Amino acid sequence: MATAAAKKQDMPPSGGYRPINFKRVPARSYFSGWALFGGYLGMTAAASYLYYLNCKQVQANEIEMRSGRFAIFPLLLAERDREYLKQLRRNRDEEAKLMANVEGWEVGTYYGEPLFKSFDKDKLIEPMMQGYYVHAPMKDFRDRAYIRQWS
Repeated sequence: MATAAAKKQDMPPSGGYRPINFKRVPARSYFSGWALFGGYLGMTAAASYLYYLNCKQVQANEIEMRSGRFAIFPLLLAERDREYLKQLRRNRDEEAKLMANVEGWEVGTYYGEPLFKSFDKDKLIEPMMQGYYVHAPMKDFRDRAYIRQWS
């Protein structure tokens, strides 16, 4: 038990502990209210100017794209019409090849009876949609016929 008496009890320092700081510490203010308001106005003005420049650039790009579309549109129409006539020719050739062994069959008629009545022989008479796609896969016809249903 002699060892227990040798230990010294921990006591406060002489004169006591320092006082505990419990007062509110306000946040540091880097900018005043007027400086923040001025900064907001300056940033808004700069952003508005950049937005104006961007709008001018976008408008110039839209005009360029529109001009390009107007320039190429007649070429696209001509290619579409050319492919249409080529398909009509392929359909007639396929009909001639398919009905070559049928006696009395004329291409473009139904056993000699014209399918289309026209007084002007130079006028193009467009076939029905089913007639245009008659030698094409059924999927192509369905994709074209029901295009409005999906868009």
